[in-house]
Amino acid sequence: MGLFTGKKGIIMGVANEYSIAAAVAEFLHKEGATIGFNHLPDKEGRDRMLKRVHRVADPLGATFIRPCDVANDDDIKAFFAQVKEEFGQLDFFVHSIAYAPIDDIRCETIDCTRDGFKIAMDISVYSFIATARAASKLMKEGGSIVTMTYFGGEKVVGGYNLMGVCKSALESATKYLAYDLGPKGIRVNAVSAGPVKTLAASAVGDFTQMLGLNAAVSPIGRNITGEEVGKSTAFLLSDLASATTGEILHVDLGYNIMGSPGHAIERAGIKFSSTRAEKT
Repeated sequence: MGLFTGKKGIIMGVANEYSIAAAVAEFLHKEGATIGFNHLPDKEGRDRMLKRVHRVADPLGATFIRPCDVANDDDIKAFFAQVKEEFGQLDFFVHSIAYAPIDDIRCETIDCTRDGFKIAMDISVYSFIATARAASKLMKEGGSIVTMTYFGGEKVVGGYNLMGVCKSALESATKYLAYDLGPKGIRVNAVSAGPVKTLAASAVGDFTQMLGLNAAVSPIGRNITGEEVGKSTAFLLSDLASATTGEILHVDLGYNIMGSPGHAIERAGIKFSSTRAEKT
């Protein structure tokens, strides 16, 4: 019997088989979960996003895949009405959605536009509040909600720019939702994953440099895998974390604890004197 045998939940935000949400879905499925998915409606009618989600859902035997644009309240209402009809009630919900217009995320934060800021906050933060509200109404006997964040919401990470501001707001929203939903026995947490090569990550500055820096500075000396994010997310969604809510769980091999480059200095062969750094 798996950790999630008999459990039902929804994962929103699968972009393709390489996304963090896909890794979470795969691990939950291995542990016995029944999972439903959304896909972004294709305005051109070619169902490109639906096909991408099918590549993740089909191997898992998932049959519930419905359109939902989280920027549209009517879409959210219709989606969760279908969820209720299909599943009755939910045990868990995963929100893995973030977006900012490409020009507004690649420019310096000080140069982002008003419209870009509004869109980024709406999709990356308010969508969590709106979908968590809808999902929580289907959690009759408690439940667990998890969203995805990144260290750039806590400290400045070069190239993360506007999305870092959004993640900071998302982490605050996580704590407030944990407070709001606590009386209903619903836990709300966030996973702060280290950098993983995904479609969304490709929009962020010099992502290759970010990967290299994380591997060099983290105490373990490598980058995380999607499977590791899946396992950590499953922990927060499961009864194993029954006393954990309002937390930001770092899954970054310790990168977040570092106040200096640490072992990266040794690996690069750099020595410091009182006045300068020299490479040996």
